[in-house]
Amino acid sequence: MRGLLISAPSSGTGKTTVMLGLLRALSDAGLTVQPFKSGPDYIDPAFHRAACGRASFNLDTWAMGAGLLDGVAAQARGAEICVAEGSMGLYDGVATRGQGGFGSSAETARRMGWPVVLVLDVGGQAQSAAATAMGFRDYMPDLPFAGVILNRVASPRHERLTRLGMERAGLPVLGVLPRRGDLALPERHLGLIQAVEHPDLETAIAGYAQFLRAHVDLDAIRKAAEGAPLPGDGALPRPPAQRIALAQDAAFSFAYPHLVEGWRAAGAEILPFSPLADEAPDPSADLVWLPGGYPELHAGRLAAAGQFRAGLRRHAQTRPVHGECGGYMALGAALIDKEGVRHPMAGLLGLVTSYEIRNFHLGYRRAVLSAPMPGHAAGAALRGHEFHYSTILEQPDAPLAEVADADGNAVPETGSRRGLVSGTFFHLISEEET
Repeated sequence: MRGLLISAPSSGTGKTTVMLGLLRALSDAGLTVQPFKSGPDYIDPAFHRAACGRASFNLDTWAMGAGLLDGVAAQARGAEICVAEGSMGLYDGVATRGQGGFGSSAETARRMGWPVVLVLDVGGQAQSAAATAMGFRDYMPDLPFAGVILNRVASPRHERLTRLGMERAGLPVLGVLPRRGDLALPERHLGLIQAVEHPDLETAIAGYAQFLRAHVDLDAIRKAAEGAPLPGDGALPRPPAQRIALAQDAAFSFAYPHLVEGWRAAGAEILPFSPLADEAPDPSADLVWLPGGYPELHAGRLAAAGQFRAGLRRHAQTRPVHGECGGYMALGAALIDKEGVRHPMAGLLGLVTSYEIRNFHLGYRRAVLSAPMPGHAAGAALRGHEFHYSTILEQPDAPLAEVADADGNAVPETGSRRGLVSGTFFHLISEEET
């Protein structure tokens, strides 16, 4: 399972551009490339898939136990090289250990045996950049380290001085990317816009690949790849039902790939439908699942989607419906957009949320279920991640779980349940392994 992990000292250094360009450049060279994302990200995997044609999966050392990590890693079977994208800075994680660690990209790289390629923004410095790179290399001595890619280099003189520092530190320079202002992907409040929303994603990725071919030593990158033996099949999550109607469109797209793949691998049938197209869930489904996304950007269309809402209500009379974050909001009584306009939602729960009053919620979550949730019994401990800007105005239904952050502090976003309908603000990653 030879591979590399692309990381950086912090967010905003250009690692996503490098990641997408590298995936496409290696694919164009004839390699079968398996992408991964370290940490709890819902958006980047879709960009990875667009770049190399294979589904990208999250590896999360806080939220996943050893069995699930092995099951996710086993998705690399048939690939010639793995390329993983880190989250935030290389060593950034949480203070309290989870199932397998603290959630840092460095832990992912060490567990998988993948050397780190550190993307350094060297703007405003030269030889001093080597001191930063040395610190990252030496902070965890048993972490495999491939070298650095220098980003936003201003001139040949700037490159020469920065290379001098790297040579003194004994750090291989795998690439030097000149400063360009047109390489940033469009963003919004949860990070990048979704891949399906990019106005010309194929042209952008092809441009990143050409840029990397011109300025990165791809042969050196390939030779630097290392890794542990491919694990056994491990254990992907069990499906919560046999026939699952899964909302999939620009409003509901944040479904973790390892969950959906686990459901399929166990023989479940996925029945996609689009609430934005006013499609009702398949009436033969055993379960309706609304993942997270951006319902606040489409609140008016969702409020007007009569067939979708009627179909949900019919289903909820006899079979379960579950929503995560944006899906949870869509199951509620109303969603208030940033202009203060109140939009009626499905009304299966009493939740009322507002984007007029913005409140940032970010972090890992551990939830102990007070009642059953599709696929999980009462008392089960779940691991997930929460990331949204909405404010709860009303949450009148019975709480679904006791929910805490990564440090064990209780959070008010307990989720809700009413009859066969349930919802959470956290995005499920796994059930704790025993």
